[in-house]
Amino acid sequence: MTAPDEKPNVAGSSRSGTRKSRTTDHTYGKQAWTCRDRNLVFDHEPLIMGILNVTPDSFSDGGRFLDPTHAVEQGLRMLADGAAIIDIGGESTRPGAPPVPAQEQIRRVLPVIEGILAQQDAAISIDTTSSQVAEQAMAAGACIINDVSGLTQDPAMPAIARTTKAGIVIMHMQGTPQSMQVHPQYENCLTEICTWIESRVEKLATLGIARACMVIDPGIGFGKNLRHNLEILHDLAHCSAIGLPVLVGASRKRFIGAIGHAATPAERLPGSLASLACAVMNGAAILRVHDVPESLQAARVAAAIRQPERWAEQ
Repeated sequence: MTAPDEKPNVAGSSRSGTRKSRTTDHTYGKQAWTCRDRNLVFDHEPLIMGILNVTPDSFSDGGRFLDPTHAVEQGLRMLADGAAIIDIGGESTRPGAPPVPAQEQIRRVLPVIEGILAQQDAAISIDTTSSQVAEQAMAAGACIINDVSGLTQDPAMPAIARTTKAGIVIMHMQGTPQSMQVHPQYENCLTEICTWIESRVEKLATLGIARACMVIDPGIGFGKNLRHNLEILHDLAHCSAIGLPVLVGASRKRFIGAIGHAATPAERLPGSLASLACAVMNGAAILRVHDVPESLQAARVAAAIRQPERWAEQ
């Protein structure tokens, strides 16, 4: 899913490591993310991005929201519960998931985007690697492109992002959804992830996309094993040092189940909240989650612990 001249990582044996030149003193207070005509502000606590999969095969909620009416209701519910963004996807990116044609993705997501925006002014993100899907979603009122390939799979995607001035999520993934979990390897996990993200940021900037429109995502679970995921959360501040807001999506993922002995995604809320709190303590600005009210409360408490000086004695 990467362009031939842009290899995200170098294969080799995995070992822990961080970029020694980076500092760990980062805050997300007063940062903003420009998404078309919106400015999403991270004012001392992270934003919640609610996950809305309109797919039959997503790992956690596949099939639950295939009916557009039910999907719209779920999107509105997450907004009422405190989500700042709704991330709508019509193609599963779980390990081994097959590609979905652009027209089928469009058929799935457009009625949901239009249905939510008909009832509430909201920041809508389209989760896709297809420029056709992104273009149609932007026309329907979406303002963010969340592309798990880091805008590399579809050569036309950067132009859509530039012309629409959409907010973009630049995510790192080793391989493709079909191959990414087949023995992922790194010489130095965080260094390779951050180096690749920095190169993509620079490349996209040369293509005319403003840095103010960019958010970065280290891609937990996308071409990473359990140890890699833990290293990312432990050393997330090294991603923050790139100088852009960091999005983290660990919600209900397999590594949480492996550690917490939770076989099904529905059993992984406690571990998801633990991962979320760690991400917030290390500077995450946006949290992509399934469980909005629980995640929002956990994020607010973690943010308060991270910056206790903001709270008066009570």
